[in-house]
Amino acid sequence: MKFPHRGLYVITQTENKSATTIIAEVTAALKGGAVVVQYRDKNPEDAKALATQLLEICHQYHAPLIVNDDIELAAAIGADGVHLGREDESIETARQRLNQDAIIGVSCYDDLDKALAMQQAGADYVAFGRFFPSTSKPLASPAHIETLRRAKRSISVPIVAIGGILPDNGDQLLAAGADLLAVIGGVFDDDPEQAARSYQRLFEQ
Repeated sequence: MKFPHRGLYVITQTENKSATTIIAEVTAALKGGAVVVQYRDKNPEDAKALATQLLEICHQYHAPLIVNDDIELAAAIGADGVHLGREDESIETARQRLNQDAIIGVSCYDDLDKALAMQQAGADYVAFGRFFPSTSKPLASPAHIETLRRAKRSISVPIVAIGGILPDNGDQLLAAGADLLAVIGGVFDDDPEQAARSYQRLFEQ
């Protein structure tokens, strides 16, 4: 499955939620227009079972499922790809363990040089952030909107923005050069389907 070039990228909110709730919420977000789902779960009870169900639902909506950090889990369930952070394995390792068509995304924080290097190494998308204060990652270092503007001029793979993004501030990130908006709380703190529709409108403007 190909990585979309534009749209809402949702990241699962798993804290104190049952698998049933997580699946229902992700389904609602997809119904509302989300185009990518990332399975992120810092304290999973049964990651393989949950991720397998999420993959099935994503494919019903023609959206890729990306696994955060865990290349082995991505390989075990046949996920569409993996997202790599600062402490994770290299793109090359992920590519060998998964397959040549796997989607590999990389967190680049506020570092355009890293994004250029990752693009060169074969990343399918690069992510910058956090752009606004975030309850999901309150200690994440801030990124600057100017980084998006510079990235847009030099990066050819899709650019994902993350961090405290809401329907009323996401438009400035899209205007600066983001292609996708990655969201956790803005979608899953409320009614996920309606929230996803609110973000969707930003891409239609």
